[in-house]
Amino acid sequence: MRKLFTALALAFSALLAFAAPANAERVRDLGQFQGVRSNQLTGYGIVVGLPGTGDDNLAYLTQAMKGVSGRMGLTLPPGVAPGLKNAAAVMITADLPAFSKPGQRIDVTVSTIGKAKSLRGGALIMTPLYGADGQIYAMAQGNLAVGGLDVGGRDGSNVTINIPTVGRIADGASVERAVATGFDNGGDLSWNLFTADFMTASRVRDAINRKLPGTATVTDGVSLALRLPPNADTRASLMAAIEMIDVSPAETPARVIVNSRTGTVVINSAVRVAPAAISHGKLVVRVDEKPTVVQPAPFSGGRTAVEQSSRIRVEEEDRKVMMFQPGASLSKIVDALNMLGVTPSDLVAILEALKQAGALKAEMVVI
Repeated sequence: MRKLFTALALAFSALLAFAAPANAERVRDLGQFQGVRSNQLTGYGIVVGLPGTGDDNLAYLTQAMKGVSGRMGLTLPPGVAPGLKNAAAVMITADLPAFSKPGQRIDVTVSTIGKAKSLRGGALIMTPLYGADGQIYAMAQGNLAVGGLDVGGRDGSNVTINIPTVGRIADGASVERAVATGFDNGGDLSWNLFTADFMTASRVRDAINRKLPGTATVTDGVSLALRLPPNADTRASLMAAIEMIDVSPAETPARVIVNSRTGTVVINSAVRVAPAAISHGKLVVRVDEKPTVVQPAPFSGGRTAVEQSSRIRVEEEDRKVMMFQPGASLSKIVDALNMLGVTPSDLVAILEALKQAGALKAEMVVI
């Protein structure tokens, strides 16, 4: 029994030794290798086969249809403007993943740019997709899957469900050109944080060097330079190992996010408040007008007049004064403001006043 207890204790100690640190995140969740990213593609094309829900004699659609018919060997006579209610001009967008090779398939999203009412039942004609450099990287074509629905009646009534003017084609484009990532150049490889932070960059460097000594050096608050072997197979294995290393990132800066459209206020855990007293009350002034019509005496020759009657009432809610102690945390702030019974709009006003008074040690971000 003693030997069994000793073995269990050693096993438990080993598990604790290899356990991830508290609040640890993987390196792959904090940043990414430079060049290993997706690229945006766009294209302009035509969707055909619509049941009368397409564009009607749209100038750029007509021009595009003439180009398509010309590629098919059909030349439209000059001055002919075909009715194109069964076709729609569309923009095609797609993301080209890193390391995509010619022949692989990617998804595309198709959106109308004219007056087409719905793309349901349509098919996209073969369309080139261009990158930021103007080069063709993929060719798109296929039948659209549309989640929206648009139904109209002869009396003008109309029912729309979701968005019928946007569709998607799964595996709708074939990759024609690969994008260079710099992965196989053999030099130092850069790794970039999603958010600049010198402390987090230093901790990532230390964590990598503990597992792979002499590999990482900090370039700036975002980037690390990694000295990896030029061999692609070895480099890929080391990159995979680096991405799975656990790191405890630095605490985020104190920040208060205010959404001016919805009234949402988010306060992170790093926010602290210096000694301050808050008194938040509402003053309501109400003016009631009750005009009275005054009639003249019979046969007096007078005129009917309106006599103004006003009543003014002033009401002020009785609110307590809340005192924040030095270094009050998020929970203390929330509890105190809840006791005051503030609304989101009132909370924004209080936080702005604390910021102006120098008591709120945080960045105010309005979105």
